[in-house]
Amino acid sequence: MKRPKLKKASKRLSCHKRYKIQKKIREHHRKLRKEAKKRGRKKPKKDPGIPSAAPFKEELLREAEQRKQRLEELKQKQKLDRQKELEKKRKLDAKKNAAKIKEKTEGKESSRKSEAKTNKLLDKNSKKSFCRELKKVIEASDVVLEVLDARDPLGCRCPQLEQAICSGEDKKLLLVLNKIDLVPKENLEKWLNYLKNEFPTVAFKSATLLKDRTMQEKVTKRSARIDLSRNTECFGSECLLKLLQEHCKTQNKAIQVGVVGFPNVGKSSIINSLKGARPCNVGPARGVTKSMQIVHIDKQMKILDSPSIVADPSNNALALAMRSIIDTGESGLANVLEGIDAILNHCSKQQVMMFYSIPDFRNTEEFLTLLAQKRGMLKKGGVPDTESIAKLLLCDWTGAKISYHSQPPEYQRLPPYLTEDKIAEMQKGFNLKKLEEENTTTVTALKYPNLASSITFQSAGMTNGTIEEKVLEEASEHENLETGEEEEEEKEEEENFTESDDDQGNGEEEEEEKNIKEENNTQVIRKANLEKQQPRCTNPEKQIAEGRHSNTLPFSLEKMADEDDAYDFNTDYV
Repeated sequence: MKRPKLKKASKRLSCHKRYKIQKKIREHHRKLRKEAKKRGRKKPKKDPGIPSAAPFKEELLREAEQRKQRLEELKQKQKLDRQKELEKKRKLDAKKNAAKIKEKTEGKESSRKSEAKTNKLLDKNSKKSFCRELKKVIEASDVVLEVLDARDPLGCRCPQLEQAICSGEDKKLLLVLNKIDLVPKENLEKWLNYLKNEFPTVAFKSATLLKDRTMQEKVTKRSARIDLSRNTECFGSECLLKLLQEHCKTQNKAIQVGVVGFPNVGKSSIINSLKGARPCNVGPARGVTKSMQIVHIDKQMKILDSPSIVADPSNNALALAMRSIIDTGESGLANVLEGIDAILNHCSKQQVMMFYSIPDFRNTEEFLTLLAQKRGMLKKGGVPDTESIAKLLLCDWTGAKISYHSQPPEYQRLPPYLTEDKIAEMQKGFNLKKLEEENTTTVTALKYPNLASSITFQSAGMTNGTIEEKVLEEASEHENLETGEEEEEEKEEEENFTESDDDQGNGEEEEEEKNIKEENNTQVIRKANLEKQQPRCTNPEKQIAEGRHSNTLPFSLEKMADEDDAYDFNTDYV
C-alpha cells in the first residue's frame, strides 16, 4: 500500500548522511580542543577543602555553612522583591490599558453620537433646503409641470403641491406622463383618459442617452457595441414645446416653466430632452438635483429644474420606499427591507416569480436569498448577500428597468381642492384637441411591453408631501422634545433605583401610618351616617375604597343632607 503524502516533510535521514554529520562534528570538537591547548587555557582547579590536621576545623566549617545560608536568604529576598516589583508593574500596566480602553470606547461613543447628530442635522438641513428650493420654483414659475411615472401615476401625485398651485393666481399646472415605454399600450390610454379630465396631460418618453462631448468619445470608441438610435430617441417633446409656446403667445410675455415631482420620476431627463443636450445632471441615485437650476430653451422660455418633493413620514411603507430619499447605508437598511416587503405585497406573486424566474417563496427574506443565489451575490462561505440585493432591487423598481403597471380607479372622484371652475381655468389657454392628437401620435410611434410580461401593481393612492419648511421644523422640534423626555425619564428611574435601597427601612413605617389613616376615615364615615340617619348606600364598599385611595372623606355631609330630600327609593328596587 502506498504511503499517503504528509503535509510536512519527514525529518528522517539515511544512515550514511547521519554518520557523515557525526564525523564532522567530532572533527570540529577536536579542532577546538587543539586551539584551546595552544592558547594555554586550563580547567579551573577544584577547592581541596580544609585539611583534617588543621586546627579549629569544626568552627571553620560552621562559619562556611552560615555564609551559605545567608547567601541563600539574600537570594530569596531578592527574588521576592523582584516578584513584587513585577506584580506592581503588571497592575499599573493593566490599569493603564483599562484607562486606554475606556478612553477609546468613550471616544468611539462620542464620535458615533456626534456623527449621528451631524447626519441628522445634515438630513434635516437637506430636507429644509429641498423645501426652500421647491418653494422658490413654484413662486417663480408661471406654468408648473408635475412629472408622473406612467407605471404608478396616482402614487406620483402630491395633493399638497397641487393645492398650492391651484390656490395661486395666474398659475397653470400640466401633468407629464414620463416613462410611457415601460407600460402596456392599453393601460397608458386608460391613464391618459383618466388624467385629462382633471389637468391637461402630455405623454412623454425622455431620452436616456444624449450626445455631449464625453458621450461622443465613448460612442466613437465602441460604436459597434452600443446601438444609440433607440436609446437617444425622445417622444412627446414637440407636443410639450408647442403647448408652452402657445401659452407664451396668449400671455404676450416670456414665461418660466417649473418642473416638479417626486425623486426618480425623470424631471432632469425631461429638461435635457427638451433642450437636446445635458445641462442638468442625471443619475440613478435619488436626490441628484439639490438646488434650483435655470435652463434657457429660447428667448421666451426658461425651464426651472427643482429638487424632488420631500415625502411626508406619515405615508405608508410603499410610498416611502418608492417616493422618498431612503438612506441606503446601515441606518437605512431596515427602511429598504420594509419597502421591498411592501412592493412584494402590492404585486402578484406569480408574476414576480415568472419575471425573476424564481421558485415559490414564503416571505421577503426567502425571496431575497433566492435572488441573491441566482445572481451570484454571495458573501464569504457562500452566504447570500441579502442587503446588497435589496438595495439593487429597490433601485431597479424606482429606476427604468422593470416594467409594471397600475390600473386607474373605476370611479373618478375629484379631490376637494379641484372644482369644475378650477379645471376650466387650468385648461384655459391650451388647445386640448391638438394635444389629444399629438398624444395619439406619440402612443402609436412607441413600442410597448405585453401585458403578460408587465407586472400588475396595486397603487397606494396619492402620496403626501411636505412643501413648507415650518412643518419640517415642527416635526424636528417634536422629535427633540420626545428624546429629551425619554432621557429625563431614564434619569428619574436610575435615581429611584439608587434611592430604593436606602428607603427599604422606612417603607414598613409608611405602610403602618397609611393603615391607621384608613381606619380613622372609615370610623368618621360610620359616625356621619349614624348622625344623619342616611339610608344605606347600595355599594358602600366602593365609597370606602374611594376614601382609602384619596385619604379624605368620599363625600361632604352638607351635600348628603341636600340629596336626602330628593332621594327616590324606586331607583334601587326596580
